[in-house]
Parts: sequence; C-alpha cells; structure tokens
Amino acid sequence: MIRDLLKALWKDKFARIALLVLSVIYFALFFADFIAPYTKDFSDRTMAYVPPSKVFTIDVNGKFSKPYTYNYVREFDSDTLQIKYRLDRSKKHYIKLFAQGQPYKFLGLIPMKRHFFSTDSDGRIFLLGTDINGRDVFSRLLFGGRISMTIGFLALFVLFPIGLLYGGISGYLGGKTDMIMMRFAEGVMSIPSFYLLIILASILPSGMTSSQRFMLIVLILALIGWAGFARVVRGMVLSIKNEDYVLAAKSIGASKLRIITKHILPQTTSFVIVAMTLSVPSYILSESGLSFLGLGIQQPDASWGNMLKEAQEFTNILYRPWLLTPGFLIFVSVLAFNLIGDTIRDVLDPKSKVR
Repeated sequence: MIRDLLKALWKDKFARIALLVLSVIYFALFFADFIAPYTKDFSDRTMAYVPPSKVFTIDVNGKFSKPYTYNYVREFDSDTLQIKYRLDRSKKHYIKLFAQGQPYKFLGLIPMKRHFFSTDSDGRIFLLGTDINGRDVFSRLLFGGRISMTIGFLALFVLFPIGLLYGGISGYLGGKTDMIMMRFAEGVMSIPSFYLLIILASILPSGMTSSQRFMLIVLILALIGWAGFARVVRGMVLSIKNEDYVLAAKSIGASKLRIITKHILPQTTSFVIVAMTLSVPSYILSESGLSFLGLGIQQPDASWGNMLKEAQEFTNILYRPWLLTPGFLIFVSVLAFNLIGDTIRDVLDPKSKVR
C-alpha cells in the first residue's frame, strides 16, 4: 500500500514537486549544525541588520576566481541620521567548503568543527543578512525550522492514538456510552482553540526553558485537537461494526477491545493517513502564530514564528526584506503539505477523484 501510494504521489506533478521541496527542507534541518556557517548561539552586536553578503566569482581584473566576499563596515550617515553598511574592499575573504569553524555537537552528541561552508577567522558571511542582535538569519532559519517543522508530527503522535481509541470505543459500544462520549467530545470541540492556546501559553511559568515550552505547546495542541478526529472515526466505526468479519470475530469470543483495535480501526487507515497529512500544516501555523505573538518559543532560541515577529515593523519590511524569509518558508511548507494531502486523498478515496 505504501509503495503504491508513493508511486501515485510521484506521478502527480504538483505532489512530486511538494515531496522534493519537503525532502530538501527536512534534509537541511537534519544537518543544520553542519550546513549552518554559525552555531545557534552566535551573535555579533556590531553587525545588526547587516544586508545579505555579496558573493563574487570574478576578480577586479575580470578573471574567474574562487568565490569570495567582503566584510561590511558600519557607518553613520549624519545627513539621514541612519546607520549604513558599505563593503570593505581592502581584503577578500574566500569561501571555503568543509572548513573548520565554530565548534558544535552534531545532533547534540558528536563534537565537530567542520561546517559545509565558511570563511577565514576574521571574515563574515551572512547569506540572508542578520537580525537586530547581529545573528545570522540563514543559520537561525535552519535551527528554528527544527521546531516549526517537527511540532506538527509530535502533536499527531499524541492526538491520533487518543482520537482513534476514543472514537473507536464510542462507535462500537453505541447507546448511552456513545452519547455521553460524543457530548464530551463536542464540548471540547466548542472551545475556541486559538484563544485557549493564547491563555494557556500566557500562564506558563516565565522561567521555563524553550524545550519545556515546546513540549507543553505540543501537548496543548494535541489535547484540544483530538475531539474532531474522534468524531469522524466514530462515524466510520458505526458503518464498519456490522460487517461480517467483525461479527465473526465477536462470535468466536474476541474481546471488545481486540475487535476495536485489531479488526475495526485498521479499516480507517486511509482516512487516518489523509487526516494526518492535512493536519500537519495547521499545527505548523499554530506554533508560528504563538511564537509570533511572543507566547511560544522564546528568544534567544529560534523558531520561524518568533523570527517573523521582527519583520512586523514597517521599516523592516521596507528596508530589510530578508527578515521575511521565515514567512516565505512557512508558506512553502504549508502549501507542500496541503498538495501532498490532497493527492493522497484522491488516491485513497476514488470517489473524490475528478475523472
């Protein structure tokens, strides 16, 4: 089934592009420590809001050269009362591949110094410029993406088992048990989720680490999102529980829990796969929204949401457009997941296909 599904995804032009985009993103996030030229703790306050570095491959004589860049020099314009940066062309800083740089621990375990690209010790390369604290935006995009792009999957690992089991039990038992369980689920569904997220996130202790806040946000997202999923599963179970194979299992003495978990819930696999794929974008947006409001991942740790917060100022949008990069990545990632989810739905649900 999985092989056929992957083949169908690869045949669809838009789904294939979405798969490639997400593969590149997750590959870069997995090797973020190695690919990023700077560590997640790097900061140079003298380089605040530096524009993206210019990479040159032709020297002053018009000949091809190894890629190099120039450092920016900070200056104050007394006429406009603004800080400006100009290239210091007195010294070239060559870009080196697999060069030694700031020490780090790969995946938090293996001590390393090699980076995919870097410059000499007194050189600086900022592919996407810097933020107000002089931190490399490109490096922070990689480290922040680990949070923004994994929170959805972690929430689903909590949400879907609860929703599957709750909906399966409710639909199979029926009667008063079903009524009570569904009324409780509808009560959870009636809670305005985003406002609840804001309230719960705002009352979290201020001394919590970003890792602790991250795990709590995952639990909060999961605990308010299972009810709608459980209701759909319950409807599917109602239509399945009178099938011959279910009645046969019941006649040979199989327990109710075994019938639910071994014979009924596996029949909902198609719906579960589609629902999981289409749910991931909503959790990415929820985390980004919370971090944008200052209620999610806190500085100095990065997520795409709190990085985007800096771009809400009009002057930054106008003069420092590189700060909008996290928003572009959120848009691309959410669109890619939705394209894949739609294609999976068409493959697993023939009725939804447009012939």
